[in-house]
Amino acid sequence: MDPICLVENQKNQLSVNPEALKILDQISQPLVVVATVGLYRTGKSYLMNRLAGQSHGFHLGSTVRSETKGIWMWCMPHPSKESCTLVLLDTEGLGNVEKDSKNDLWIFALAVLLSSTFIYNGMNSINNQALQQLHYVTELTELIRTKSSPSSDEVEDSAKFVSFFPDFIWTVRDFTLELELDGNSITEDEYLENALKLIPDEDPQIQSFNLPRECIRKFFPKRKCFIFDRPASNKKQLLHLEEMPDNQLDENFQKQSKDFCSYIYTHAKTKTLKEGITVTGKRLGPLVEAYVNAINSGSVPCLENAVITLAQRENSAAVQKAADHYSEQMAQRLSLPTETLQELLEVHAACEKEAIAVFMEHSFKDENQDFQKKLVIMIEKKKDDFLLQNEEASDRYCQAELKKLSEPLKMSISEGTFFVPGGHHCYLEARNKLEENYKLIPRKGVKANQVLQSFLQSQAGEEAAILQADQALTDADKAMAEERTKRQAAEMKQDLLTQKLNDEKQKMEAQERSHKEHVAQLKEKFNMERKNLIREQEAVLEHKLKMQEQMLTEGFERKAGELHIQILQLQKEIERIKDDKFLETLRIVSGISLMLLAFSRPKVFNRI
Repeated sequence: MDPICLVENQKNQLSVNPEALKILDQISQPLVVVATVGLYRTGKSYLMNRLAGQSHGFHLGSTVRSETKGIWMWCMPHPSKESCTLVLLDTEGLGNVEKDSKNDLWIFALAVLLSSTFIYNGMNSINNQALQQLHYVTELTELIRTKSSPSSDEVEDSAKFVSFFPDFIWTVRDFTLELELDGNSITEDEYLENALKLIPDEDPQIQSFNLPRECIRKFFPKRKCFIFDRPASNKKQLLHLEEMPDNQLDENFQKQSKDFCSYIYTHAKTKTLKEGITVTGKRLGPLVEAYVNAINSGSVPCLENAVITLAQRENSAAVQKAADHYSEQMAQRLSLPTETLQELLEVHAACEKEAIAVFMEHSFKDENQDFQKKLVIMIEKKKDDFLLQNEEASDRYCQAELKKLSEPLKMSISEGTFFVPGGHHCYLEARNKLEENYKLIPRKGVKANQVLQSFLQSQAGEEAAILQADQALTDADKAMAEERTKRQAAEMKQDLLTQKLNDEKQKMEAQERSHKEHVAQLKEKFNMERKNLIREQEAVLEHKLKMQEQMLTEGFERKAGELHIQILQLQKEIERIKDDKFLETLRIVSGISLMLLAFSRPKVFNRI
């Protein structure tokens, strides 16, 4: 697949390309999303092409005019992670004098929101000028919200963004300095961290100096730096880099770019949202739309709103996917009619368990289990449909088999064979033989007894006539025979009632097992979500602790004290989440709501 424009930028107005959304919608794998931003004409596109393993792809330019407009996307199989898709995002160059600076801010914010690894591409060195050019990072709290109704401290506690912000990589192009500090060799990462050190001073100019550095440290706990020599020595070569084979590039640049690509392939993480929600292609598309729509409406992209909108869409699809799985598996595994009701209910239980698992896998943030309740109702209705189909199949099969078996008996009755002395005894023998042969027929299903009873009831008139015509019997014999017939009919009726009650008991037990399965898998999902939430909060805690240590080391005691208060609050919150009572409350509330909903539905009884 070639690169395609994802977010178009025409006359400072952003729009999402429908064709790009179609491509994303076809990707069900988790995404590793790598975005690059930076001043225009700094070689971002060339670096992204190298990540793609291609010399051509994202368009390169050789003039002072910015070539890339908006955000371009390139989707490809991940080079080292078979279960993932690599998505490269090449953004429009920042700082173009021909466009509104607010437009740059939104491109920058979108790159942060959409990526799992965020590359800032700079030139020559990381100095104060370079950091001041990265002023966009200081405005992120004004451009992005985590909640639709933030609390008073939401903007100040920017470390909350850590849970969904990408890893940060600063690439320095055409680097000509020596990696030394105070006469000692340093690594690229140490070079970056030294450049991000703060100066403890209340002077406004110093605060302006500190601000972008402090924001990078707050927003991006995982930081990395790569330096690159100039890829070629003369201007003509630099203007046509995409045409140059690797062996003609500068040797240092070749090694540096190889190390850079290897790091991205190995360490760039899967894109996730808060609480560990994995982003697939099907999920990234709606997120892009939600963010761009928010920007165009004049509001601020809100992660919570975007996730809620995405969850509504995904959970509806998850319900349908789970229900379809149930229907398909039931149809494959059932051979109607089943010998017993229990046989069908056991298949139902297995298929429902799988369907619930499908729903759990594809759903998230199902507040109050509203979508799971829909699944309960859908599966219950489908089960009732299979029960009815099973009854109808059994009824048809039994009727057909009984019709074949009863043909000789009906022929004898019509020919008057039994209307002779001793005929009633002969009739009973013939009828009993018919019943014995009927009972030997396999897999008659749940309607076997009811169909037989209906048949015998239909023969009551003929039997009475044969009995009265049998001159070999006395009146007392006839009375006893009539009484015996009535008793047998009553016994069969009682058997059918017992079967009905037993069937209803089995259905109720199956329904109870169903609810237990729903609650069990829901509890398992809660456990997984709780672990993700704890892991996320602990990462924020670790970040705050490191920030506190840095602040103390650099002489910012007041800020370190503020962080200490936040750390204590976060530690308390983590303990609350770890408390089993927290999970148990969620489980009980959700379980009760599911069970009350399902048990409130009218029961479907066997038709008798």
